[in-house]
Order: sequence, then C-alpha cells, then structure tokens
Amino acid sequence: MTILTGAPTAHESAGCEPDYVQLLTPEGQRVEHDDYHFDGDDDLVRTFYRDMVLARRVDTEATALQRHGELGIWAQLLGQEAAQIGAGHGSRPQDFIFPTYREHGVALVRGLDPGRLLGLFRGVDHGGWDPAEHNFGLYTVVIGAQTLHATGYAMGLTADGLVGSGDVTRDACTIAHFGDGASSQGDVLESFVFAATYDAPVVFFCQNNQWAISAPIERQSRTPLHWRAPAFGFPGVRVDGNDVLATYAVTRAATDRARAGEGPTFIEAYTYRMGAHTTTDDPTRYRSGADVDAWRRKDPIARVLAYLRSRDAVDDAFVAALEAEADDLGAHLRRQCREMPDPSPLAMFDHVYAEASPEVEAQREGYAAYLAQFDLTGAEGER
Repeated sequence: MTILTGAPTAHESAGCEPDYVQLLTPEGQRVEHDDYHFDGDDDLVRTFYRDMVLARRVDTEATALQRHGELGIWAQLLGQEAAQIGAGHGSRPQDFIFPTYREHGVALVRGLDPGRLLGLFRGVDHGGWDPAEHNFGLYTVVIGAQTLHATGYAMGLTADGLVGSGDVTRDACTIAHFGDGASSQGDVLESFVFAATYDAPVVFFCQNNQWAISAPIERQSRTPLHWRAPAFGFPGVRVDGNDVLATYAVTRAATDRARAGEGPTFIEAYTYRMGAHTTTDDPTRYRSGADVDAWRRKDPIARVLAYLRSRDAVDDAFVAALEAEADDLGAHLRRQCREMPDPSPLAMFDHVYAEASPEVEAQREGYAAYLAQFDLTGAEGER
C-alpha cells in the first residue's frame, strides 16, 4: 500500500504530471505500477467505456434540460467519468456507497435508473430511490456530512460481524465520496478521527477536481490532500482520476483492505472539473481557458477508446451501437423528466420516520385541514 506519494504541493498545472498511480496514459498506453495492477480483461474495459459514455450523456442531457427550464439546477460531472466509473466498479454489491450530489456515474454503475436522479434537481422529491435497493445513499447536499454517515455505518458493519471473516460475498465496507472543497469541512476531519480510532471499514474517496466552486485547490491545502491520511493513522494514495483502470485498481485494493478488517483508506482521485460547479456557475470568470484545453487532452473517455482500438477490442459498429444507446438514454431522460408529477403537499410527512408517530400524524392532519381551505386537489387523504 502506497502511504506517502505525491508532489510537494497540492496543485500541479496540466503540463506538470503529479506523482500518482497511473495504469493507462492519456494516449491510451498501458503502464505498470509497483503496488497496483489491473487484472481485468477487454470485456471489463469495454464495460468501463460504455458506462463512461452513458454517464457523460446523462450529464449532457441534464445540463440541456436545466437550460430549457426543466430542472432548477444540475451538478455536472464532465471530466470526472473515470473516477466515478472506476470507483463504482471497484466496490462490491454489498458495499454501501455514500454519495455527494455529483455521483451520477456511480449511480449508473449501481443500477439506478438515471431518470430517478432528476427529481431532486427538478424539485419534486428529495431523492427518488430506495437506498437499500442499490446500497447507494440519497444525494447529500450538506457538504461533507456523508463522510460521518459512512463512518458510522462502517462502525455498524464491524459491530454486526460483517468485516474480516474472509467471505468476499459477505464482508462489506462503505465508500464516502466527497470533493476537494469538502476536505476543508470539519465533518470530514472528524470522520477521519472516528474511522481511525475504531478501525472502521470505510474508504474515503476524494475527487480532487481542483476547484471548490471558484476556490482553487492551492488555496485549500499546501500539500497533496492524501498526505493528510497518515496524520490520522491510516494510508492515503493519489491516483490519476482520469484513468479508469488505475481508479478501479486502487479502489478495489482499498475496499478489499477495509473488508478484511484493516481499516480505512483515503483515495485522492486527481482529476479536473471540465464543466461548471453547477449550472448556476460561470467558470470562465475565475479560471484559465488554457488550463481547460490542456486537461481536455487528458480526456478519460478518449484514452480508453484509444486503448481498445489499439487492441482491436472495439470496432466502428460497437461505437455506433453505443452512440445509439446513448441517444435512447437521452430520449428516456427527457421524457421521464417532463412526465414527473408534482408532489402532493402532504408527501413531506411520508418518510419522516420508518413508522408513523402520533406527533407527525397530528401535523399531517393539521396541514391537510389548512390546505382544504384553499380546495387544493390531493390535500385530503393523500399518503
């Protein structure tokens, strides 16, 4: 396990490569690493490529829907597809994922219908899926809070005897996703303390896209983010976040370690936010176009396609079929978004607790009586 790797500063320009785990170069060439190895075949790499293409289409389509007034806001993932798809596949089905509001690619890997992600951004629900169905939590908008949730859940896995048995189909861990901006939050550092103290089976997966809205990474940390982990007592590693093979390999190693009862790991996926923080943001006001152009040459999807073509593992027919699948997904997202019903005003009471309480029921009845004064359809008897 690599514990201290990285350049002496938190930020490197696009023309200066940092010290990180890389298994696939921007040109699509395989390289080896002393500590991490990709043992998958071309079928798995094709799966990675498909998922990245579809994740980008989800992002592109949702951005367009927001621009047309169908969504109130959208958090873009453009440029971070390899980090998310690699991390998603690097976990096992029994692992529980705690996302931010940007893990659309991880959601795709976990089997969520991408259309269900849109409800939160359209303002019709707080998350349109059952977390237990996919072991994928609801999106967390409170910055960094999910790291505490992931650590507590991981401590519960240990208490339930679901760690360290050696059964790869049973042992479980958690993955907490967050960004470089969240790394400055007290909640995140407090979760590090608890995770280290209790040897919790949690992987802290930080997508360092180098921008916390308009604040660059060098204003947040004078050293690489993963260097913080040893100070808390667990390993940290930096990976090329635009390399899906490396991200997969590092995540698989960290989750295997956590499930074996060896404690937490911090992964810093070094990538770049090619789009805006959200659709309300204008990144041209605070960052250089030259830097964006340089990172565009490191596109995570292009390098995988170059690799697959070099091995004759894909042909034009495969690429065309995938483009058609992406078009179908885009049409599905547009249709599902526009068909989402407005929620009943009383729906806010439905999932406050797992079991209804007299206090909540009294509040529901009082609010229903208030709404009835205005003859609002659906105010009475809605559940």
